[in-house]
Amino acid sequence: MPSSPDDNSLRWEVVFTTNLLYKAEILRGLLDEEGIQAVIVNKQDSSYIAFGEIELMVPFDDVFSAKQIMERAESDE
Repeated sequence: MPSSPDDNSLRWEVVFTTNLLYKAEILRGLLDEEGIQAVIVNKQDSSYIAFGEIELMVPFDDVFSAKQIMERAESDE
């Protein structure tokens, strides 16, 4: 069956936002270790990094698992 435009496997959701790239990179690595594909979308202005945010996104079907992993990591700190 061909994919439809509203197929959840094609949707990506933001699970974390920050102004600090290293935080997003750490979480992306953590999710990758757990088998969850994640991408970083940097929406910061290249001239003024105080403007805009960095978003960590995962496939829609992995949102719940990703949030649980991130919460567990935060509580371990």
